[in-house]
Amino acid sequence: MNVFDHIHRKQAGVALLAAFSLLMLSACDQSNARNKSGSGSLPEHGAVALSSAAGIATFAGGCFWCTEADFDKVPGVLSTTSGYLGGTVANPTYKQVSSGKTGHVEAVQVRFDPAKTTYAKLLAAFWPTIDPLTSDGQFCDHGGQYRSVIFYHDAEQKREAEASKAELEASGRFKQPIVTEILPATEFYPAEEYHQDYYLKNPIRYKYYRSSCGRDARLAEVWGISR
Repeated sequence: MNVFDHIHRKQAGVALLAAFSLLMLSACDQSNARNKSGSGSLPEHGAVALSSAAGIATFAGGCFWCTEADFDKVPGVLSTTSGYLGGTVANPTYKQVSSGKTGHVEAVQVRFDPAKTTYAKLLAAFWPTIDPLTSDGQFCDHGGQYRSVIFYHDAEQKREAEASKAELEASGRFKQPIVTEILPATEFYPAEEYHQDYYLKNPIRYKYYRSSCGRDARLAEVWGISR
């Protein structure tokens, strides 16, 4: 994948930028997959020891780099993994998913300590990280593979997710309908290693992408929260 392919996928509708900007946006190209910036100073992803009693939750909120970064800040979260689910192809690649033809969604699987946080608190943390009013994508990322979804793992999570959405709808905060889906979790396929902890491995490129995508500006508009 070259730089311009990445721009068309990750910044549809945004004008071509200067050469430095293009370098910053080249985060997902294949050369980066082979040469992970800063990865040598980080522990291998998933190295966190997890209790057998750890809870699991899965959320889709557009680009999984950003969703992973947001959940890593939540107290009680033990680990996060970027990946794909909901599609028809086994073991999909990033290139396949980003084409929009497999039916998968970019998502993040969260493992958490039930003694330190709850699923309800994770739901509360999730909502302000997305635009729940946009159905076909999030921010500058367009297509069903970037839509917002809460994937439940059991009947209790489904009940809590539906109650959380209903409470937000009843709050009167939004004039438009909330279009975030609530769906059963299917098989989760971890994304390629270079996508894991991307915001830590490539902080400059990540910050540039997040800013130029207009994610935080839109969140401030929707939620009135500055990040």
